[in-house]
Amino acid sequence: MYNEIASNKRKTFALMVIFVLVVLGFGLAFGAYYGDYFGGLIIAAIVSVAMTSISYFKSDKIALSASGAKEIEKKDNPMLWNTVENLAITAGLPMPRVAIMNDPALNAFATGRDHDHAVVAVTTGLLEKLTQVELEGVIAHELSHVKNYDIRLMTVVVVLIGTIALLADMMRFGFYGGRGDRKGGNAMMVIALVLIIVSPIIGQLIKLAVSRQREYLADASGALLTRYPEGLASALEKISGDTHQFRKANHATAHMFISSPFKGKAFKNAFATHPPAAKRIERLRNMI
Repeated sequence: MYNEIASNKRKTFALMVIFVLVVLGFGLAFGAYYGDYFGGLIIAAIVSVAMTSISYFKSDKIALSASGAKEIEKKDNPMLWNTVENLAITAGLPMPRVAIMNDPALNAFATGRDHDHAVVAVTTGLLEKLTQVELEGVIAHELSHVKNYDIRLMTVVVVLIGTIALLADMMRFGFYGGRGDRKGGNAMMVIALVLIIVSPIIGQLIKLAVSRQREYLADASGALLTRYPEGLASALEKISGDTHQFRKANHATAHMFISSPFKGKAFKNAFATHPPAAKRIERLRNMI
């Protein structure tokens, strides 16, 4: 299990390095296109810092609002509260806030910028359909995202991808705006044009790949936390077999959930926010 966790961390690091190289390449091409190699990078840095700061400090509120999750107190659902509290103690984490989404779909997510500002949210459907050990498996999975700082990582990745899309739009405007003061050579203009088209796609693929790797890592860490991999494996079987469409499914937050909130979508594997449930279940049962 420890080897699997280390492997997933190495893969995630490699993906992040690729992402950074794409961002740097895009910024240099942007600057070359306008005859100022560093100007584009400076603008990109300013926009990135601003967007990252907003997302960093408001990510939990944004996610809860987008999913329709309502925070609860212990008296509202003692069973859920105690489950989260006990597993948080086991994981060595502060007690996170707890929220419930009034939705029949089976799903859950965690968000927040760090251990002290985390939130774990589950749907009413999940509470109704899962057994106690299955629920513990799901909560342990989400707390693993908190403990491993996945929630912070994915917030940063999403913001950086949004920045790439913004810069691509800015450069498109430059191409079609009829500016006559471009100093970049023809070769750099071609490279810039290619980056306009390819960078948002690469960024999205990297976000999805990081998300998939982090799901495997959280599965392994969650199983270690409960010492019962079958609980999460059984929960994933029920979740993957659920036919309810999450009513507030959103592509911007889909990667945060334990399972994709979209149902009946024939996405190809490269564009899936989560690894196939069958592979996740197989890996968990191989740990037993």
